[in-house]
Amino acid sequence: MLALVTSPDGNGGLKLADFDEPRPLANEALVSVHATSLNRGELRLLAIRPNGFIPGQDIVGVVEKAAADGSGPAAGTRVAALVDQGGWAERVTVPTDRLAIVPDAVAFASAATLPVAGTTALRTLRHGGDLAGLKVLITGASGAVGRFQVQIAREQGGLVTAVAASRHEEDLRQLGAGRVVASIDLATGPFSLITESVGGESLARAIEQVAPGGTIVMFGSSSGELTPIGFRQFVPGHEGARLQTFAYYASGPSIGADIALLLAMVVAGRLETRIALTVPWTGIAEALEALRQRSFSGKAVLTMT
Repeated sequence: MLALVTSPDGNGGLKLADFDEPRPLANEALVSVHATSLNRGELRLLAIRPNGFIPGQDIVGVVEKAAADGSGPAAGTRVAALVDQGGWAERVTVPTDRLAIVPDAVAFASAATLPVAGTTALRTLRHGGDLAGLKVLITGASGAVGRFQVQIAREQGGLVTAVAASRHEEDLRQLGAGRVVASIDLATGPFSLITESVGGESLARAIEQVAPGGTIVMFGSSSGELTPIGFRQFVPGHEGARLQTFAYYASGPSIGADIALLLAMVVAGRLETRIALTVPWTGIAEALEALRQRSFSGKAVLTMT
């Protein structure tokens, strides 16, 4: 089969190459991949993985061979999944608890935006418990995860303040943000839940905004800056608040069930997926460069067929 593999002589550090066919374990389905979407974390993986590595985490496609143990969907079923690697290929094996059936009403490209970004949004917000009536602050709100967080927090009754450049204000308000501010300094707290993906000074300011007993969920550091943290930042005024780190790959089982929940929200019109760029997988270098330059808001999708 063909796969995009890391290679020093490839365009953008990747090239299409023949690769061994994957061999599914008893609890894995073999999926023919139709589309995938890009995530910022994959830029780092491209930089640190050895030559011959097949990246790719978000996949959608069709079950080519059902799991031998009888779990999961039958052959011919449209599915979406989150895998650790290997998604930028014609076929990939997927544990069935990471699979969700894609309803006919949802296009493959739309479903491809959900596995990493959507489950990250859903699971980070769960650290805030019942959000009904609570004030929620979302940094980096114009990114793919942030846009999903705004919508899901709104659906759960949270009172959302989004931090993003002013050009994104109208879009984020339409998604459910009650207020959009250009800087975390302009937010009016305290907030029961803060999702923080910027790091550095932004995280320091988040500590100043968190309510007593509230939670700051750290799931990224787009600034690349460190944050000095000390006890006196929390008292007085933020007693009992906690910093919670989050990584989707260590966030617990049943990813497939959460993808299914997100797909149901899309079908019901309660979750918008934003596709900013669609290119064939042979054009991945263009998409990766656009992702590096942050030149779009939403997701870049690669099509394999």
